[in-house]
Amino acid sequence: MSASRTPAFRRLNLSRKATVVATMGAIGAGSLALAVVPGNDSAAAASPAHSAAASAPAAWTGSEQATALHASIAKQQITAESAAKAQAAAFTKAANKAKDEKAAKAHAAAEAKAKAAAKAKAAKEAKAAAKKAAAAKAAKAHEAKAAAGRSAARKPAYANNLNGWIHESLAIMKKHHIPGSYNGIYRNVMRESSGNPKAINLWDVNAQNGIPSKGLLQVIPPTFKTYHVAGTPDNIYNPVSNIVAACNYAADKYGSMDNVNSAY
Repeated sequence: MSASRTPAFRRLNLSRKATVVATMGAIGAGSLALAVVPGNDSAAAASPAHSAAASAPAAWTGSEQATALHASIAKQQITAESAAKAQAAAFTKAANKAKDEKAAKAHAAAEAKAKAAAKAKAAKEAKAAAKKAAAAKAAKAHEAKAAAGRSAARKPAYANNLNGWIHESLAIMKKHHIPGSYNGIYRNVMRESSGNPKAINLWDVNAQNGIPSKGLLQVIPPTFKTYHVAGTPDNIYNPVSNIVAACNYAADKYGSMDNVNSAY
């Protein structure tokens, strides 16, 4: 090899090697391969300055392309990672939403079930309470009826005559704390009316004043009205009512019908 060819050839080879090394370093192993076609030795020898000048821009252009390619790949990688992250976040959000909806549905179902159970329990308790109240009411009515029956059975039967009227009157007088005895009543009845409950006095001073005495114990209407005892008929001719009212009056004025021995 001649000395005139050596500098130009070396410069060409160095330029080509720099271009290949810059390109391969930028894109990584196996990313890009640049084929270098050997030049004509005679042309290179003939124009060494031209070859050297052309080699420099080729090396600079290859490095710039590699940098741009690297930036594009990096950008694509970032975009892919961002998309993957966004997709993962969306998936997680959707999964959480589905989970929350499922939990909400389960809670609503449990709440509805609890409400239905409480309602059924309340209805059952209300029915039981109503049944118990009805049974208590029936038992109370039955007891009242039985008590009334017992009371009616125990109520003494008084004869519808002077003896029965006096005995019935004494029972009422005892209940109202009115003093008097059978003998005291009987004695005054026989003197006043001879035992006639419809007796009326039309000749004494009361009759002359327009208010005749009436009944077994000859009571005037104003006195009967004042001393009538509740629970007895409001009828001056009723034998029991007449006796009780007259004894009530005698107790007030004389202490007892037993103390009356004449017109009173």
